[in-house]
Amino acid sequence: MRRHAVLWSVVLLAAAMLVPFVLVAVNAVKTPADYAANGPLSLPREVSLDGIIAFWDRVDFGEKLLNSVVISGSVAVLAVVVSVCNAYALGIGRVRGRLWILVVFLIANTLPQEALAYPLYFLANGIGLYDTRTAVVIVFTVIQASFGTYLLTSTLTGFPRELLEAARLDGATRWQVLLRIVVPVSRPTLGVLFVFFFIWTWNEFFLPLVLLISNENQTVPVALGVLQGQRMMDATTTSASALLGVVPAIAFFLIFQRAMTRGITAGAGN
Repeated sequence: MRRHAVLWSVVLLAAAMLVPFVLVAVNAVKTPADYAANGPLSLPREVSLDGIIAFWDRVDFGEKLLNSVVISGSVAVLAVVVSVCNAYALGIGRVRGRLWILVVFLIANTLPQEALAYPLYFLANGIGLYDTRTAVVIVFTVIQASFGTYLLTSTLTGFPRELLEAARLDGATRWQVLLRIVVPVSRPTLGVLFVFFFIWTWNEFFLPLVLLISNENQTVPVALGVLQGQRMMDATTTSASALLGVVPAIAFFLIFQRAMTRGITAGAGN
């Protein structure tokens, strides 16, 4: 009975999370007249892509999509690399003062972005990287890597010492131990971090809004927020914008779902 209750709870939770997405998708393919006559809860009388096409053309969505993919992908890769190197030094290398360093990473990860806005703006403007994708990549690589370092360090602290000793007896250098032993064994966890870093960066709005002011450099969330703030869209176009904003992240999540499942399973097994 308890197992059935848990199963029904999961089903109801999934349905509750799916309903808003279905409503957005349904209203995105309605005509404005259909929406005005029948409301947001009715099925469309005919499928119309006019709202999606109008929004795509209005914000040059292809360019915004490319910016988000480049920034999120670069941050995910770089943050994982930085996290692995830091955690290797702190978790396996046993750097002196390791605990205090981890506390600094933890505090850095909890700082509100509003407190970072002006210093980051001033620094990016001072070194000539303001309004560039490079500045956003650097900022979010540091932010995401602080969390990744904290998580991976606790994982690598319990790394099997037998594997490390065997590799050293075979004459492996520290870099070889990292690349041939630590990274392959930790691959499931790194896959989970990669997915999370990509989605977290994709959904970021405040700092990209501050650091990216040119239309050609803006990301998808910034374009959605700026355009909706202008109050120039009808309900169907607004739904189309929300649909186009969330579909790429969902697609990425589904593509790498297997990597996340392996990482979570491996973490539960450990």
